[in-house]
Amino acid sequence: MDADVLIIGAGPAGSVAAKMLNALGHRVVVLEKSQFPRFSIGESLLPHCMEFLQQADMLEPLIAEGFQFKNGAAFSCAGKLTEFDFSQQFTQGWDSTYQVLRGRFDQILANNAEASGVKIHYRHGITAADFATPGQVRLTSVDGDGTQRDWTAAMVLDASGFGRVLPRLLDLETPSTLSPRQAFATHIEDRIITANYDRNKVLIAIHPQFRDVWYWLIPFSNGRSSCGVVVPEGFLDERGGDSLELLQTMIFEEPRLAELLRDSIFDTPVNRIGGYSANVKNLYGDGFALLGNAGEFLDPIFSSGITIALKSVALAVPLVDRQLRGETVDWQRDYEQPLRRGIEVFRAYIDAWYDGSFQRIVFQPNPMASVKAMICSILAGFAWDETNPMTQRPSKKIAAIADSCPLL
Repeated sequence: MDADVLIIGAGPAGSVAAKMLNALGHRVVVLEKSQFPRFSIGESLLPHCMEFLQQADMLEPLIAEGFQFKNGAAFSCAGKLTEFDFSQQFTQGWDSTYQVLRGRFDQILANNAEASGVKIHYRHGITAADFATPGQVRLTSVDGDGTQRDWTAAMVLDASGFGRVLPRLLDLETPSTLSPRQAFATHIEDRIITANYDRNKVLIAIHPQFRDVWYWLIPFSNGRSSCGVVVPEGFLDERGGDSLELLQTMIFEEPRLAELLRDSIFDTPVNRIGGYSANVKNLYGDGFALLGNAGEFLDPIFSSGITIALKSVALAVPLVDRQLRGETVDWQRDYEQPLRRGIEVFRAYIDAWYDGSFQRIVFQPNPMASVKAMICSILAGFAWDETNPMTQRPSKKIAAIADSCPLL
């Protein structure tokens, strides 16, 4: 066989899983469709990510890069501004992280995995997968020159992200329960000089009229920022203009962003992304497991994508190791169920964001410090902390608290 484990995708989940499995003595080959570096959104990490990167011994090159420090999140709505400081979170753990240029971030992790002995083949798209032979998986790839090749291994991990390779090839996709939305995103030279702006926090802003339309502003350490808007699918169809004009018009309809970005230079093409929410029938099968976004992606509102991806790696790698050593593994009990517990917590907060109840909690004028600390932990990515009351029956907890909050 070509490897013990074939990994589809060299993004954060793929690279971290590859390095961890290699450190356990397994032969790992990564097949990546793109050539790095490549553009990707999802630039605002959560503190819980740092725990997983530390486990993989990948923190040193990340810290050395000088990415923008991040210690919390700020929210803006109709002139109201509120902040969450991760140092005041309920959960014990990392209370800071970084805001990263994803092309560079992903490249650092991939390079680190390669330096540990992992082989990554770029420009290799997967066209077929054969799981008919027990204990031997066959993937077919086509490289950038059109050359086809078969690869064999005992196990496959799909870390293909939005590509969702195995869900498509194995008919695992199911409709998302989330309403379809579109994101318009770009990078700008921000030129922000406003005195009360904190570059150490991601800014989430809400449209003053349409409360299910929201924006992000993610500052980088080089004087640039990622900015974008998320709208219901078809929301902007009747507005004239190209994607850049639409994004600029929407941004300057929000007072806080209009203030911050009045001197900004929009010098980069706008990416228009739709249909990103996804679900699958199951997260594993005979000879494979789905990592991160390849299995399920919710919504970018709380920057949960990379956290879910790295949590899936942390759960999957020990199981792959045991399975390759001939032990019996219960993927349902030890992977699917625990991973989905945290995903469902994030889903509850996302649903509550769009129905307005969580927005009311975020902007309540006099929040209880204990409740704010519990919510802060969710925003920091600790959705699997079962000691946090706000992760238990979260939909009901959110609804109960929101009922006591004034309307926006």
